[in-house]
Amino acid sequence: MENTVIKSKNFNAYFGDNHVVKNVNIEIPKNHVIAVMGPSGCGKTTYLRCINRMHELIPGATSNGEMDLNGENVYDMHPIFVRLKIGMVFQRPNPFPNLSIHDNVIAGYKLNGIKLHKDDRERIVEHSLKRVALWNEVKDSLTKKGSFLSGGQQQRLCIARAVAMEPEVLLFDEPTSALDPISTSTVEELFHELKTNYTLIIVTHNMQQAARVSDRTAFFYMGELVEYDDTKQMFTNPKDSRTQNYITGRFS
Repeated sequence: MENTVIKSKNFNAYFGDNHVVKNVNIEIPKNHVIAVMGPSGCGKTTYLRCINRMHELIPGATSNGEMDLNGENVYDMHPIFVRLKIGMVFQRPNPFPNLSIHDNVIAGYKLNGIKLHKDDRERIVEHSLKRVALWNEVKDSLTKKGSFLSGGQQQRLCIARAVAMEPEVLLFDEPTSALDPISTSTVEELFHELKTNYTLIIVTHNMQQAARVSDRTAFFYMGELVEYDDTKQMFTNPKDSRTQNYITGRFS
């Protein structure tokens, strides 16, 4: 596939003896939104966490096969470098509660021991908050704690924190499941803007969300990648009966 950013080749992941991601082959193109969907326990979140080597932080977790970023296996890279290039946003908004909005945005630099000049700090904070459409809402409150914000604003702050490190890929693990409908809509609109500069991979239980925001969709079932196609094609004419059954609600 042209301009492939992430490529999995015969990729497997395990928790001890439990084989949770099975021989996945997938190519993810640059500047696309990819939805990853499937029933609970199908391996989609584990697969997502393998992309930036978060999976290996769990005791007993292992993997094999290739997971490439721009043609280089991420498991041959230093994990800190991988996580700088592949940012992650979690299910529940998790700004650092004791840090200001300003310091939350640049927290990744401090955690990785990267020193910034004051002018660079201010530029990165403003640029990152503008990227997530939050600057105008918080520019006069940058010294307030991140927990001062609403749930939807907190999630956008977490996205700004990821964006501040200038990654190539952003991973989202059910990023709107804890948000109200209005905040969900705001974050979904943001996905369309972010893909101009990043590749987005979004795990979601919400099929309507997958249909709204993604260019391509991957359907996982029992650890296997069952189908991966253009989103519109998958939702209107899936090739596999298991995809059809999931989309039509015959199993969840």
